[in-house]
Amino acid sequence: MTGQIITSDHKTYTLPALLRWEIVYTGSVPCDSYTVTFLYDAAMAEPLHLAAGFAAVEGGDVMLRGIVDEYTVELTAEGLTATVAGRGYAARLLDNESRPLTYQGATLAEIVRNHATPYGIECTQMAAVTANSIYTVAAGSSQWKALADFCETYGGFTPRFQRDGKLLAVPETDGGRRLVIGAETPVLSCILREDHYGVLTEVLVIDKTRNTTYTVRNQDMIDRGGQCRRVLYTPGQSTWAAMRYTGAYQIEKSRKGERTVTIQLPGNFLAFPGERVLVQLERMGISGEFRVTEADNLFSVNSGSTVTVTLEGV
Repeated sequence: MTGQIITSDHKTYTLPALLRWEIVYTGSVPCDSYTVTFLYDAAMAEPLHLAAGFAAVEGGDVMLRGIVDEYTVELTAEGLTATVAGRGYAARLLDNESRPLTYQGATLAEIVRNHATPYGIECTQMAAVTANSIYTVAAGSSQWKALADFCETYGGFTPRFQRDGKLLAVPETDGGRRLVIGAETPVLSCILREDHYGVLTEVLVIDKTRNTTYTVRNQDMIDRGGQCRRVLYTPGQSTWAAMRYTGAYQIEKSRKGERTVTIQLPGNFLAFPGERVLVQLERMGISGEFRVTEADNLFSVNSGSTVTVTLEGV
């Protein structure tokens, strides 16, 4: 893999051969991130000082496009090296705060135009979503929160970024690509984890305008001894169906990451967030199809290449 930095005056520099690098894909928030280390010489001082953007390229394909957060230059017994680190383009929306706004009948196109486009974000796919109620962006909200909350509330999906930095404001679809991990796969490590912390057992939804309430329960967690309740206030004139959906949505959201499988394999770029993985590891009692939520790709000249994928059930 090669690394490129793009300076604030729009010049592109290809970095020297990389000694170590790490690229973590999430597709959403927290951001994709990267760290690259290479041999340094004084001629690179000015390009690094002006570095604003970064691109990772493998076989002619852009594997990540992002911003530069920091660089360091270090002198050790191994020599003089520099390290550049940063995040994917979601950082542009996370780092910028929206002013308080109230929308009436807003469309997703309007939200993208106001909260993403001004920060150089190109949206290549956009769902036809229109709010059926007043949508409010609270004071202190990031531009990402303004966009993501709208998509989740009225579209039922979370927006995400492609590796080339382009925004996808559409529901996730199964692209059909499958990584198969079985008894013959050279698994370096595998961790099965169940985490019940924060998983809701009950949501009390209250419409203060109409003075009505509705309770949604997570019976599965209640039967397993869980006890975690939240009270949620909804805008006025909420229908029973909308109130129930809001509570059910909060419970489902709390269950994300409840059961995960983390597998380390040799190689890089084997799977990406949103893709499906078929796992058949009978010794650990793991069998079925999973969704990739994170892929952590590592390389060093001494240790070679590994990828660690974090999976959740589908």
